[in-house]
This record gives sequence, C-alpha cells and structure tokens, in this order.
Amino acid sequence: MMSAMEGRKLQLAGGSTYLVSLPKRWVLTAGLKAGDTVFLETTQDGAVSIRPRTGDRGEVRRKIFNEREEESRDHLLRKLVGAYVSGFGLIELRYQPSNAAFTRRVAREFCRLVIGPEVIEETRNSLTIQDLSDASDLSIEKCLRRMQLTVRAMLDDAVTSLRTADLALAKDVELRGQDVNRLYWMVAKQYHLSHAYPLQTAPNNGAAAVTGYLLIAKLLERIGSHAQRIVGTYATLAEDRSLDPKLAKEIDDARASVVALLDKAFSALVSKNIALANEAIDARVGHQKLIDSLSHKVATKRGEELLALGSVVDSLLRVGGYTSEIAEQAIDISVMTDPEAS
Repeated sequence: MMSAMEGRKLQLAGGSTYLVSLPKRWVLTAGLKAGDTVFLETTQDGAVSIRPRTGDRGEVRRKIFNEREEESRDHLLRKLVGAYVSGFGLIELRYQPSNAAFTRRVAREFCRLVIGPEVIEETRNSLTIQDLSDASDLSIEKCLRRMQLTVRAMLDDAVTSLRTADLALAKDVELRGQDVNRLYWMVAKQYHLSHAYPLQTAPNNGAAAVTGYLLIAKLLERIGSHAQRIVGTYATLAEDRSLDPKLAKEIDDARASVVALLDKAFSALVSKNIALANEAIDARVGHQKLIDSLSHKVATKRGEELLALGSVVDSLLRVGGYTSEIAEQAIDISVMTDPEAS
C-alpha cells in the first residue's frame, strides 16, 4: 500500500464522467476485484477518501453521566436529549442506589420521547440506553416530510376545534406536538452525525444542505408549537360555543391562507423550484392583508376574549413568517445543491 502521496490524472469518459485509476497494490490488499463497489467520503476540508467497504462506524460513542445526587426531572431529560441529538449511541447513567427508582423512571420517559433509544442494561447503580434507530430507515428528508404533514394537520385541526367546539380534537392537537418534537430531535441527531459520518448519513443532496434542513426542521417545530398555542385558547373561545361565527370564518380563511403558503414553500423545497419558492414568499402579502383585517375586528373585543383572539391571530401571523423562511431556505438549498438551479 502506498505510504506517500501519488498524483494520478483525471480522464473524461462519455463527456460528463471523470475517472481516476486506483493503485493496484491498494486494490489487491483490500481484496477487491473488477465490478466491486468502493465508497467515497468527502471530508469537511474538501478531500475525498476511498473505502473498500462501508463497514461499521467503529466503536459506538458512549456518554456517561454520573448522577451524584437527585436532580430535577427536566434537567436530567435535557441532558439525555442533548446526548441523543449529539449522536451518542450509548448513554450510561451512574447513580446512587437511593436514586435508582427516580433515574430509571426518567430514563424510560426519555426513551418514549425520542425515536430509537431503549434501555438495554440495568444494575443496582447504573443503567445503559442504546440508540437502535437507523438513519437509513428514517432519513432527514423523510423526517421533514412527516413533520410538514403533521404540523399542517395540526393547524387545520386547531382552528376546526375552535369553530366546532370539539374538545377531543383540541386535545389531539396537543398530543401531536410531541410527535413533531420526536422528529425534530431525530433531524438534529442526524445533523450531528452527518458531520461525523458524512458518507453514511448525509442526505442525497449533499452534506452542505444539512444545516438548511435543520433550520427548516426548527421552523416546522415552531409551527407545531403555534398550533398548540391556538388550541390553548379553547377554554376561552370554544368551551361555551362563544366564538362569533363571522369571526370564526375569518380565522378559518387566515388558516387556509397560511396552510397554502406552507404547502407551496415545502413543495418548492422538495422540487428545488426557486420560482415556486419566490411565489410562496410573495404570497405572504395577501396573507398579511387577511391578518390585518382580522386584527381590526379582534381589537373591538375585551378582556379574556381579546387576549385569546389576539393569541390566535398572532400565531397565524408568525406561522406565515415561518413559511417565508422555509421558502428562503428552499432557495438557498436549491442554489447550493443544484448547479443548474436558476
């Protein structure tokens, strides 16, 4: 195998494919033959390494937390989620036997909150969690698509629950927020893994787009949060069927408007259609007019009704802003990954 750098010329084949020969000694040592597949990995400095096989990723990364004393549930959950999104395949919790019940309870709650982790080992004073998820089974693109479909339905159902006084539907919107969080954390994890293992985990569009996808996932997560915020007004606006029908109709019009913007922005992302992304951004002007009209009518209300309606209108306004940001990211990703994008 070569121990020094060796230069080899590129050859052009078929007018669009570049070829470079591999050192015979390296091919023989790797046990390769004609027709076998080799694997290319692009590093952050622009270099390309060639591997004879994908193999595994080496030793699974392990994170150890030493819990010397009981801390709050939220603090421990945040550490576990942080280890998960950072790409640690094994998370070990070490604790005093007196804190075992609490730590085990939080660990199992964490496993229910995210995709993949399972408790695989327990002792009197330790517990090990392994991430069993496979990035190839649930890619970043699949996560984003599922997030978009979920938050879209949440927006529809949030407003419908207010118009029809459907408490069960309102509660269902609240529950689906956790599904969105699970998908967001999966995208965040794959973002970190894509920097450590770009060949195995980067999207088909290239590792350069991963940061943009993470930003889009965060925007979709925020849209889901605003759908939950809308149903948070249920007790004031819908519990006694007190929402004015005309006002409810205008709220639904604004909801339909912002969902259409979301659909257009996300379609632009998927299709790498810059013109469609610009349409989504420009269409926000029409949505703003609906919001302005709605705001004037809401301003005539008083007390708790004013605050609740103001919260709904503000959420529909902010979601419109998030859709524009998704469309802007769609343009950036298209330009970054498609040489012919215009």
